[in-house]
Amino acid sequence: MSDFFITNGSVLELLASAVCRGKKSGQVRMPMLVITLLLVSNALLAIAVSAGERTGPIRIGQLTESWGPTPATVGLRDGLQELGYRENEDFVIGVRFTQGDRAALPAAARELVQLGADLIFMTGTHAAKAARMATSEIPIVFAGAIGDPVELGLIHSFARPGGNVTGVTDLDLELGPKRLEIFREMLPGLKRVLFLYDSNDPYTEAAAKAYRDGARRLEIVVVEKSVRTQKEAQTTLAEIRKGDVDGILAPSVLSLNIPGFVLQTASRRGIPSMFGQSFWVEQGALASYGPDYYASARQAARLVDKILKGEDPARIPVESNPNIEFAINTKTAEALGLTVAPSMLYQANRIVK
Repeated sequence: MSDFFITNGSVLELLASAVCRGKKSGQVRMPMLVITLLLVSNALLAIAVSAGERTGPIRIGQLTESWGPTPATVGLRDGLQELGYRENEDFVIGVRFTQGDRAALPAAARELVQLGADLIFMTGTHAAKAARMATSEIPIVFAGAIGDPVELGLIHSFARPGGNVTGVTDLDLELGPKRLEIFREMLPGLKRVLFLYDSNDPYTEAAAKAYRDGARRLEIVVVEKSVRTQKEAQTTLAEIRKGDVDGILAPSVLSLNIPGFVLQTASRRGIPSMFGQSFWVEQGALASYGPDYYASARQAARLVDKILKGEDPARIPVESNPNIEFAINTKTAEALGLTVAPSMLYQANRIVK
């Protein structure tokens, strides 16, 4: 174990600035995840303290299926700073991201362990499993799109996790039916909705069931299509034409880059899209309804603080993030020829113009 890597300051500062502006004005500008060449790992990471010189800052390794630092990265950083920690003096964050490739996560997790991470922070079901398989010794803290951590085998119980894992859960799966209901309120003629998901991802399979159950009550048909590869996802969406469906639901996880492909297809075909996170609304999706992952990570910073002060993760209860965001892109609505009812605009936490 020779070198540990930290996130390049300029990139993280750019993302942090965008998130902060979005919280204040509703105008977030972040790189599109579908443009992978803008976020290449070697360009985002710089060499820091070696494992043999443990007099430096605490080394936090983040594992994600994303294309680079995420709002959760910024949320964790901001949360630690609010608690009095100084970035690059008291802690550094190194990001390992796999650009939608779930198969690459185990190797990325092992790399974080080999490079001497003192703590691993991650988002997403596959990242959580990969981190847990990579180490039973290094503390692991999760936040966002995890599902049931007990069912996944990450913890024994919410009150007493019992191992080296703790974190912050959200209500993403539980919010599925409500997300579908809001989509229909925005589009009164909504009858057929496409939901494309990774057939090897238990989280999105659970999301499909939640949508299925909600759709029966709303008398909506959810057109489910499961895929196994990025190529299959692209091909399936390329065959969709306006009129085949009235809207598209995007999965909350980044596996196979399906959300990115959904955004492209919705834009090209002029089909309304609904996502689980407001990031996508900033990139051109019509709307989103779901957990605030920035807030989840800020909340997780308190658990990290407890671990850094000597508490055992096994005894730190898993928490839940109650913060929910409803975002609307009125520019996209206008381009689609839609008139968003004033009542919906009033309900929105964030409006992108």
